Amino acid sequence: MTPFLIVIYIICGVYLLLNFKRDIHMLQQNSYRISRYWRWLEDGNFITAWRLWDIALIFLLLSTLLTPPVCLLIVAIVCCGKCWNIFKAKHKKPLVFTRRVWRIYSVAGILGIIPFILMLINFGGRDDSLEFYNGPESTVAVLLLTSTLSWAFVIASVWLLKPIEARINQKYWNEAKSILDNMPQLKVIGITGSYGKTSTKHYLHTILSEKFETLMTPGSYNTPMGVIRTVREMMKPYTEIFICEMGAKQKGDIKEICDLVSPDCGIITAVGPMHLETFGSIDNVCSTKFELSDAIPANGFVIVNNDFAPAAAREVSNTDVIRYAVTNTSNCDYVAKDVVYSTEGTSFKVVSPDGIEMTFRTKLIGESNISNLLAAIITAIKMGMDEETIRRGVNRIEQVEHRLSIKRTPGGVTIIDDAFNSNPVGSKMALEVLGQFTGGRRICVTPGMIELGDRREELNEELGRHIGQHSDIAIVVNAYNRDALVKGILDTGFDKKNLHIVDSFSSSQQLLSRILRSGDTILYENDLPDSFK
Repeated sequence: MTPFLIVIYIICGVYLLLNFKRDIHMLQQNSYRISRYWRWLEDGNFITAWRLWDIALIFLLLSTLLTPPVCLLIVAIVCCGKCWNIFKAKHKKPLVFTRRVWRIYSVAGILGIIPFILMLINFGGRDDSLEFYNGPESTVAVLLLTSTLSWAFVIASVWLLKPIEARINQKYWNEAKSILDNMPQLKVIGITGSYGKTSTKHYLHTILSEKFETLMTPGSYNTPMGVIRTVREMMKPYTEIFICEMGAKQKGDIKEICDLVSPDCGIITAVGPMHLETFGSIDNVCSTKFELSDAIPANGFVIVNNDFAPAAAREVSNTDVIRYAVTNTSNCDYVAKDVVYSTEGTSFKVVSPDGIEMTFRTKLIGESNISNLLAAIITAIKMGMDEETIRRGVNRIEQVEHRLSIKRTPGGVTIIDDAFNSNPVGSKMALEVLGQFTGGRRICVTPGMIELGDRREELNEELGRHIGQHSDIAIVVNAYNRDALVKGILDTGFDKKNLHIVDSFSSSQQLLSRILRSGDTILYENDLPDSFK
């Protein structure tokens, strides 16, 4: 085998492994669930420009248009370019190289390299002339075909590893359960909701830490394995309160976490049209979120946000229920009133069931943040904290990054960062906050909302109308929700010359660098997950 062929094979082998990395990354973002990953593939990811390039190279190799060495050289150059693109790509959620990822990667790599090695054994040592019938082009073509079908090898790896993963997960589950069972003094607070649960978790942790030794699930560790990892790696014998965020994309997800942690009390922050593609209906969303309340014992309590009609209508009979609201305050135990926003933050009053009013000030802005903070304050009251200690905790709360946080640049531009995710209620509130900044032009940058099922077009049109009502300049990013957003924006009589359509977030930054002026305010409303880009 010539050095030329060795280099070609190495380049193509590295390219194959990087293709596995791309597909495993998307698998991880779909919770390692083949059904979700398959839906992602069906959503235009079976045949992409990326994969079509590989198919084109296969046809080139198997044709007689060019000499074999030239064909192989072209393949190597293209593969090097694509490898570079993978290396330099930036992701909202980078691939986390967990042990499970390495297991999937190893099995996929072995499965993918087998056809290549067989071809190499059959052809590689027979002749160094690079004639087609001796096989180098066929060998490389097989390697490219494997790269094109890398998703199939990743799925096969997940299936093969299922028994091993089940045993490993059960071992970790048992360890975490044992830790929790041996901490009878520990109070577990579960938090779930269609949106607002992560912010509420952070606010509650800050307040409760004024009095208690408190642990919360970090980041977005809101899956069973994320909770298990938190308990196994971060729980201390002296921890008094464990705040456990519980995420869900299908029925039974919350119950699975509750079976592990046995919550003493809980907060349901919202019931809205999120993840409808996996839930199927708002009724399924509601029943899944209330799996938390179903798991709470009679001597516990659940705090429910009545600003959402499905939550307000859901009865709870197995434990004490405390209802709160900012807008729909009838039949509520706690309400927030006299909410006053400013560029420096928000002041508001909390009214308790016995009519006592408590005044708070916070650096947070937006009704959604006040709602989340209200839930945290109620929980602190129920945990026996006095008003002054709670107020001290509220004053310490910092804005959670990418969740309606405000920054000011040295150039006099205000940035409202709500890019973590977007939902129908939160996006409307974010735009209402943008509308209050009247010192300069108001600019909204958004790709719209996702995972809304059959209501995606309808709700993104509505978002477009809110943009048209509260913005002076609109920048629509990506093609995923483009038509619905543009229709909604233009329905308000928005000036077309102030509507910009770009293909990527980087393109929006290039546009902003040309048009921004001191005094302008920018709202970044959502940033699509990598699986939607």
